[in-house]
Amino acid sequence: MEHALSPATLSELRRPRPYPAVSVLTPTHRREPDNSQDRVRLRNVVAEAKKQLEADPAVTRERRADVAEQLDRALAEIDLTYTEDGLVIFAAPGEHQVWSLARPVPERVVLSDTFLTRNLVSAQASERPFWVLSVSADRVTLWNGGADRVTEEHSHGFPLTRSRENFDAERMERVGDLPSTFRDEGTRHFLRDADTAMGRLLREAPRPLYVTGETAALSLLDEMGGVTRDAVHVPHGGLTHATPDAVWQAVRPLHDAEARRDTAAVARELDSARGHRTFAAGVDELWQNAREGRVRLLAVEENYRITVRDDGEHLIPAESTDLDSRDDIVDEIVEQCLETGAEVRFVPDGTLTDAEGIAGVLRY
Repeated sequence: MEHALSPATLSELRRPRPYPAVSVLTPTHRREPDNSQDRVRLRNVVAEAKKQLEADPAVTRERRADVAEQLDRALAEIDLTYTEDGLVIFAAPGEHQVWSLARPVPERVVLSDTFLTRNLVSAQASERPFWVLSVSADRVTLWNGGADRVTEEHSHGFPLTRSRENFDAERMERVGDLPSTFRDEGTRHFLRDADTAMGRLLREAPRPLYVTGETAALSLLDEMGGVTRDAVHVPHGGLTHATPDAVWQAVRPLHDAEARRDTAAVARELDSARGHRTFAAGVDELWQNAREGRVRLLAVEENYRITVRDDGEHLIPAESTDLDSRDDIVDEIVEQCLETGAEVRFVPDGTLTDAEGIAGVLRY
């Protein structure tokens, strides 16, 4: 199952497909007893997708069989032991993908010529993704960070390792002089290569970066410059071979502190916008401004969800069973704002009580 949504991946997902491109969404649960029905619910929603394929006269028999097979393959790949708060299956002729999301999604089946991506985009934004680079003299490991976890990333050349010919770890350990290890020209060249690789990744998928390592290693990165010099340094060695949880515990205090500073900064911007009459609040007002590209900063409470319907002029609260109800309108607003270049910040529940859970700063 996929977790990390890079700009390149998102662009590929939005590419038009031969009809039908099927998007299957279903909520899932992390813990018992709530997750006991997830398997049945997942099978039922996939069965509903096949039923819609069967009933659609625009779908040829050949393509119906192809996409149904892709749905079956996706279903076989899913291990509900590791699910989070939502699952998204994409299936089209000749391809399928499964995405696990740390944000709830509505149960839905959509047949179109593109995949439904807004729930992925919103989930990715709510996770406040970041990178962690763990460095040592003979290994550099990359970690993909989210709201409450990190996972090791095997891409863009990571992990980087030095060959035995170029580095004798046992000799260095016997000598016991860690600072001299990082004065070695081979080590400098190795870490410079890591910095260069990280720079390429940040251009493709920009995120906050934390770098962990011994103090001597971090000092060398400072001297060399590059992207790792400007990252948040965490003086904690031994993490290049560590478990994901050990890495998460090392960076979590700094990550949580940064989140608090970010929330405070958002609150100040919203207060300033009130005085300058560039403040907007509520889904109806934000949806209208988002479609016009007027939102510069969008703030959303982490678990804020609301179901609405369009009465022709405004969005009004509705039940999920109502005809034409839209129960992921918040995700729609998030994606629309990101599409028009707005900053999107998720803040703790209760932060925006006086703004109905969602607020923004307008460009004009």
